[in-house]
Amino acid sequence: MVMERVFTMNLRNTGKNSLKKYVLVTGASRGIGRSTALLFAENGYHVFLNCYRSADALENVKAEIDSSGCGSCEIVMGDVGNPRDVGRMFEKINETCGRLNVLVNNAGISHIGLLSDMSDGEWDAVLRTNLSSVFYCCRAAIPGMVSEKRGRIINVSSMWGVSGASCEAAYSASKAGVCGLTRALAKELAPSNIQVNAIACGVIDTAMNNQLDEEERKALAYEIPAGRFGSPEEIAKVIWDMANAPEYMTGQIIGVDGGYL
Repeated sequence: MVMERVFTMNLRNTGKNSLKKYVLVTGASRGIGRSTALLFAENGYHVFLNCYRSADALENVKAEIDSSGCGSCEIVMGDVGNPRDVGRMFEKINETCGRLNVLVNNAGISHIGLLSDMSDGEWDAVLRTNLSSVFYCCRAAIPGMVSEKRGRIINVSSMWGVSGASCEAAYSASKAGVCGLTRALAKELAPSNIQVNAIACGVIDTAMNNQLDEEERKALAYEIPAGRFGSPEEIAKVIWDMANAPEYMTGQIIGVDGGYL
């Protein structure tokens, strides 16, 4: 009788999961993550919303999705640079759906300053948040995707991970690591029909660039052939397109930088 109940529950879960699609968006409280979460919800996904410290902002994103009548969501708070937090997050995710259809590794921080002035703690924080988080989340998401022989992993990198930026050595190194991890993991997971791609963002109008004053913003925009910063909504649309791209597209670093590089 117990085995019969378990089998029935598994059939129900399988039916539920086959109809609904699930995505985890890290760093979803603002900027690119927020816009991405809203777009996936708009298209009927159940969105797992993650951030570490901005709980109130994340609740606002959840409220916006809940009131839209499109998709659904739940919050999975945690530091994705901490493997224990990621483990707890995926326990909750697995209770809900068993596996993700899409993983969007978006969480990130920046650090501007001379490398010689950077402390050990600052270096570790940038690498942990920007690169180790991608490893931890991928490692947790892959088994479920492999079991189903399908899944999409999309990593948010930067044009500075391609070319490097003065006074942003740690940030550039972490994003270059994301690009390398993306290409290697794509080859590793291709036999399991799992696509891994990354987006190399240019200068995007998010809180990460709030430290720039008006003159600095104008000077930077002047260097960009498009003549302006990109918007979080534009990046979210590219992430959505990557999640729905042909299966043969994997291991790619897609630059969206207004022609900067």
